[in-house]
Amino acid sequence: MAVSRRRFMTSVVPGSALAAVSSSQLLSALGSAARADSPVGDVVGKITVGYQGWFACKGDSAPINGWWHWSADMSQSPSPSNTTIAAWPDMREYTNTYPTAYANLNNGRPATLFSSYDQQTVDTHFRWMRENNIDTAALQRFNPMGGEGPTRDAMATKVRTAAEANGRKYYIMYDVTDWTNMQPEIKTDWLNKMKAHTTSPAYAMQNGKPVVGIWGFGFNDPKRPWAPAPCLEVVNWFKSQGCYVMGGVPTHWRRGVEDSRPGFLDVYHAFHMISPWMVGRIGTIADVDHFYTNVNLPDQADCDAHGIDYQPCVLPGDVTTRQRRHGDFMWRQFYNMVRVGAQGIYISMFDEYNEGNQIAKTAETLASVPVNSGMLALDEDGTACSADYYLRLTGDGGRMLKGQIALTATRPTPPVVSGGGGDTTNLARGKAVAASSHNMNFIPPNAVDGDSNTYWESASNAFPQWIQVDLGAAVPVGRVVLKLPPPAAWQ
Repeated sequence: MAVSRRRFMTSVVPGSALAAVSSSQLLSALGSAARADSPVGDVVGKITVGYQGWFACKGDSAPINGWWHWSADMSQSPSPSNTTIAAWPDMREYTNTYPTAYANLNNGRPATLFSSYDQQTVDTHFRWMRENNIDTAALQRFNPMGGEGPTRDAMATKVRTAAEANGRKYYIMYDVTDWTNMQPEIKTDWLNKMKAHTTSPAYAMQNGKPVVGIWGFGFNDPKRPWAPAPCLEVVNWFKSQGCYVMGGVPTHWRRGVEDSRPGFLDVYHAFHMISPWMVGRIGTIADVDHFYTNVNLPDQADCDAHGIDYQPCVLPGDVTTRQRRHGDFMWRQFYNMVRVGAQGIYISMFDEYNEGNQIAKTAETLASVPVNSGMLALDEDGTACSADYYLRLTGDGGRMLKGQIALTATRPTPPVVSGGGGDTTNLARGKAVAASSHNMNFIPPNAVDGDSNTYWESASNAFPQWIQVDLGAAVPVGRVVLKLPPPAAWQ
């Protein structure tokens, strides 16, 4: 099985050897640029999300027939000792779910997961993109010549169906990780299989050409070992096929150091668009600003000088290592990339629960996380965040990129959308709770998990009963609202 780029990290930290440029050097570069701006299309001027679509479950009928990317040993059900994920998805909108070997969630409900092989899963993801004004998805395609190939082929068709149904765009992004015979096989795959998808009205076009992504050329690690010549030949081959070629390149592509092999600058300059990788390179707002000055500004100047569209990465941050800071970390990146003048923005990633950098809906509180799993929820820093928060944040970042809202360093997106009428924060949500009794699995935490389909039920035929919530501090309370479950849940 291919090893994802999420496992490749460098030792780069703020203050390491990064080439700074002076403002006079930068202005000189900008002033002498032979700029060939691409017009707004399906990637230029747009928000693109990386879409893995690589989760499968036993019993989902996928050809791979296993817990693909959920488990370290995909023949066995995922559990705390057999897992590849760092964050737990919000499971409330999936029709088909699959039981795991995790303990129940803290709210007592079974710990189930989704399969990307179910069309309803992909439809749901692309509906979330539509609802949050996310324009384009880059479907990751690792080496399809082995055992994963039939499942990946089917996923391309499922993504096409979902994109067409939701008015979104998508394109194929080849990840060359561990692809030993890449040079001939990537061409064969494109001609025999993936090129057929360009007939879809949903297939992304830029400058009148179908978009193809190639991620991984020039990375300084043994999983992408090629010399510059074969990589340049592949880029030029796709260009000769009439494609607009996007390159996922190392962070330090321009200087050919650290995560980039030397001697690849001609390869990088051959792409129509470049998108330097950022996962594992930044983790704080200070990191973001450091890279803006020392990496992003000179990157943009180099792209301007060579007529290349610049599409920097923006990431929400790893939940596990508490990088997110309830959206401020991600918003600072949006702000910096818009003010740098980027032609587009690439979100790393949509559904990357493995590294905890997903924007797709995620468990809001520990009530929706398996007991003793060690995973955190979106409220890990004490700020309540709705499951869709990072989707909404991405939507607002896109509006700022497109000039629909003003450039602002202040995040406009609230972590939880109120119902109007002033501050309606649910102070009880996810807090410690106790009760006089409970019946079966209808435990007290269900009353404060934010899910109207779960509820607390006291022991039968015994009164009075009580429930108590510890808010954790003295806070002003405007009102107390008690709700019954909807009929579908309570019958």
